[in-house]
Amino acid sequence: MSDTPVPIDTVEMPYVRTLGPVISRFFTGLRDGEIWANKTRTGKVQCPPFEYDPYTGESASDDWVQLDGTGTVSSWAWVEEPLRNHLLQEPFAWCLIRLDGADTDLVHAVRVADKGQMATGMRVEARWRDERIGHLRDIECFEPA
Repeated sequence: MSDTPVPIDTVEMPYVRTLGPVISRFFTGLRDGEIWANKTRTGKVQCPPFEYDPYTGESASDDWVQLDGTGTVSSWAWVEEPLRNHLLQEPFAWCLIRLDGADTDLVHAVRVADKGQMATGMRVEARWRDERIGHLRDIECFEPA
């Protein structure tokens, strides 16, 4: 066995997805500075929205809820050295964020000055880009509320 470190490579698999009516509405909302969630037939609010209920497999209902972009960090992992394709090019936290009014978590970046400011349970709010195109990156990041 060798003590020589094994190089780590980044594997990327770019692809293009055709958006259906559910995801299209979500991304159109992001372009317009709005966050939309949909409801399952049992009333659970999903953000990001899904075409189906992940617990029952049933199609989601046609009910939509607009969320205000504030929420609570459910879990997080610190990124000291961002990769070139990360949302932020400075140290940040990848977080599961439960937006107010939602029953599921959204994965997004949280910007804080240092790791010591991050905490599960902290309140955050969306920071929007000035120019939006209908992409998850339209939310530049979340920041402490």
